[in-house]
Formats: sequence, structure tokens, C-alpha cells
Amino acid sequence: MSYASDASGHSSGFNPEKFGERLNDLSKGSWIAIMVVAFIVFWPIGLLVLGYLLWSGKMQSWRSDHRCGRRGHRRHRSRGTGNTAFDDYRNETLKRLEEEQKAFEGFLDQLRRAKDQDQFDQFMASRTADTVDRSASPDPV
Repeated sequence: MSYASDASGHSSGFNPEKFGERLNDLSKGSWIAIMVVAFIVFWPIGLLVLGYLLWSGKMQSWRSDHRCGRRGHRRHRSRGTGNTAFDDYRNETLKRLEEEQKAFEGFLDQLRRAKDQDQFDQFMASRTADTVDRSASPDPV
């Protein structure tokens, strides 16, 4: 079965190669929207779309080695852009930001400790005051 061509030589019918290219160019958000709509319309189609997304690797950020977290997270520093000046700048900036993050987390820990110490001191002062008040007043018998 052949499709008719217009004067410029392009086929006016369905072209599976161009359709495949368009599907590959879709963003993650578009794929998620397609999956949600497919689940709403007919759940087996949604399941197929989800399987395709996971199998094809289009949702790499869903894998555990790409998740962001404070502990054990490794940035993709080894992957260069090809521009060594930019790569150096990016690495220096990331290192500086990591150092600032550690310093800020240390500052937050210090603030939490100071707040905890203040609350503990208030508790001990009120407890001591209650003990002194009880010992000063005679017990009615």
C-alpha cells in the first residue's frame, strides 16, 4: 500500500518514521500526561505506556541512583560538556556550594543546640523554683 505524494515529493499520509521521531522528542511532562490519560481511558494502555517509559529509560530520574539526597549523592562531575572552561567553572561552583551547604547545616545545628539548651535551662530553673517554693511553704497537716 502506498501513500499519495504531493508536488514537493512529500507523502501526505501517515509516516511511521516521522511519528517515531516526534514521540522521541516529547518531554517528560508530555509522557506523564499521556500515561495519565491512557490510564483514565483504558488502564491496559496506561500500563503499556508506563512499561515503555521505564524500559526505554526516558524517566532516568526515577531510578534510585539519580535521586537527590544529602547522604551518598554523587553529582555527575565526570560528564563534561566539552567546554573545559565551563566544566572547571561548574566544578568550582559546585564545590563552593557544597562547602556553603555544610557550613549552613553546621550553623543550623548550632542554632538547634542553643535553642535546646535554652529550653533545658528554663525547665531546670522552673523546676528549681518549684522545689524552693515547696520547701519554703509548710505542709498543712
